[in-house]
Amino acid sequence: MSTEIDVLVLGGAGVDTIVHVPELPVPFADSHMIRPGIVTRAGQSGDFVALAASALGLRTHHIDMLGDDPEGDLVRALHRDRGIALTAVPQPLGTKRAVNLVGPDGRRLSLYDATRSAETDRLPEAALRKLAAASRHAHVVITQPCAHALPVLREAGLTISTDLHDWDGSNPYHESFAHQADLVFLSSTALADPERTMRRITERSRARTVVATAGAAGAYLLADGELTHVPAATPPAPVVDSNGAGDAFAAAFLHAWLNGAPPHHCALHGAVAGAYACTVPSTRTDSIGREELLAGVAEVERAVSSASPATRPCGGRCSARSPR
Repeated sequence: MSTEIDVLVLGGAGVDTIVHVPELPVPFADSHMIRPGIVTRAGQSGDFVALAASALGLRTHHIDMLGDDPEGDLVRALHRDRGIALTAVPQPLGTKRAVNLVGPDGRRLSLYDATRSAETDRLPEAALRKLAAASRHAHVVITQPCAHALPVLREAGLTISTDLHDWDGSNPYHESFAHQADLVFLSSTALADPERTMRRITERSRARTVVATAGAAGAYLLADGELTHVPAATPPAPVVDSNGAGDAFAAAFLHAWLNGAPPHHCALHGAVAGAYACTVPSTRTDSIGREELLAGVAEVERAVSSASPATRPCGGRCSARSPR
């Protein structure tokens, strides 16, 4: 079947207000002088995946609910300027928005406005079916109302990926996403035993591949029952912000995966893209390009192959019990 879309991204369209703080947690005070200032820009998880996938040459389409408001205008302009197709479903409650507190070391704390969605929100089924019929793959962000779209995507025969972000392994909200995806990304940040959570996902779901990112420790890949370690890539510039690193990882993984690469090679792509994203200030939405990505992957592969067996992380195989 011919397709017009490589990656259909569902959800995660919105606007962030970036506030640089002296440290996290923010010290209590009557006031703080903020530099380099406070900036509002379009770009949340779905936007970042769509931008990163498009920058790597994947034909990308994004669908989500947007308000008729200044925030929605910013999101529409971002997609228009980057040449990414967008289906904007009217959202009377307004466009999703958040405030990101960013510390000097690049860590962030995100405060999401929970008033801009409702349990009754739905993506129009007819539009969703039409887009699914033209797509190779769907990446589903865990924002409302994307869980309700999963059965339509499954019926269309698409492969599905999702990112559970900092799931604690027990919050039931994330389970419908985890259980219906073929490929699952998540952060190890809130997991006491990442390997156990990763294996439980494969035992209870369709997924045969699960990736747990672990920041500077790299990532852990569970594919067809085998757990391997993925080394962290060296950032090409100083680390300034972790915002969007997981989205960049997922998009680069998908780029390699949709081109038939084996899972570990896909994860190396993700590691390089995630490291690049950490060098981009949170006020910008730059993404790594295909040539730079491939060059970075080649560099990581050379470094791994030249390392002695004793210095290779777990010889490529290890426990993810304490990856942080």
